[in-house]
Amino acid sequence: MINFNQAAGSFPKAPGAAEAVCTFLKDGAFNIERGEGVHAVSDLVFETRQMLADFFGHDVPKHVIFTSGVTAALNMFIFGWLQAGDHVICTEMEHNAVLRPLHAAMSGGVRHDIAKADEQGFVDPARIEALITPATRAVIVTAASNVSGTLMPLAEIGRLCRAKGLKLVVDSAQTAGSEQIDMKSLGIDALCFTGHKGLLAPQGIGGLIMQDEIAAEIRPFVYGGTGSQSHLPTMPSRLPDRLEAGTLNLPGIAGLFAALTYINETGLSQLAGIKRDLTAQFLRGVTELHGVRIIGPADPERQVAVVSLDFLEKDNGLVAAALAEQGILTRSGLHCAPNAHRALDTFPAGTVRFSFGSFNTPDEVDRTLEVLCSLTEA
Repeated sequence: MINFNQAAGSFPKAPGAAEAVCTFLKDGAFNIERGEGVHAVSDLVFETRQMLADFFGHDVPKHVIFTSGVTAALNMFIFGWLQAGDHVICTEMEHNAVLRPLHAAMSGGVRHDIAKADEQGFVDPARIEALITPATRAVIVTAASNVSGTLMPLAEIGRLCRAKGLKLVVDSAQTAGSEQIDMKSLGIDALCFTGHKGLLAPQGIGGLIMQDEIAAEIRPFVYGGTGSQSHLPTMPSRLPDRLEAGTLNLPGIAGLFAALTYINETGLSQLAGIKRDLTAQFLRGVTELHGVRIIGPADPERQVAVVSLDFLEKDNGLVAAALAEQGILTRSGLHCAPNAHRALDTFPAGTVRFSFGSFNTPDEVDRTLEVLCSLTEA
């Protein structure tokens, strides 16, 4: 089986990640601070927070909050920090993990506007600036589109936000583990990440990393036990406890620690280079196909390892099904990003999305191009 649906979830995982999860479940499934063996578990959690802070250019490990993934992290920010009367700007390229919470937040008095993207999925910061009002408090932007792979100009948007006194919140689902992200240099105030994609970790683990002001102000999103200050009827004021009610996904944290260790030892640039080369190889091949439109930049330097194709003379869903019959996994449809498809002129039919990981090979790309050639000529 050839997995070219890496944008939905990486497979295979980092060497050592599955073993770390299994070892934890067999030998160390203790709840943090709630029984024997807690010191080793507490060390694991602390060290993973520290590793994540270092990985993303952040200084305060206690501001690394574990969640189930990007969606939970975005909801935590939107419903925990924004207030009635606030205005937010997002972009057309956002995933429903941003769009649906913002839509729901309207009932609580939070308004939002959507900055337009161009035909390649790129959002000009000037379009964001044009939407700023006196009530605007934050800009929420995906680091790269999950449909077209288009990289957003985070550094420019960060400078704009600093100049206007706004908070920059980044959805890094498609870039964490694929692109270098330094929160300080990019001016990111809150970073939402997931483990199960580019970070090569298990499903169900991710987080929210916050700079000081947001960390001081954000309200609890979920309430419950924390194993600390249990005599209080309220959530603890300190972080990370204030935002981590209930039992953490400790096996997932163990897997994430192992995956981060692998990425650090191998080198992010090396892993990113593999994906960039595969993307370039695939793009060279599909330009020769009949009746196929490449959606997005078609430039490995301007996108992550995500390429969407629109088959002009065939049903995209049937093409994806035919590829699956040949053992090639892709993803067709709207990819939970309907506005992105509107911007790219692929709504409502969607596209067939190919996404590559660092364990994919050039031979797999060649095989896929052969199958696509036969499908388009049939």
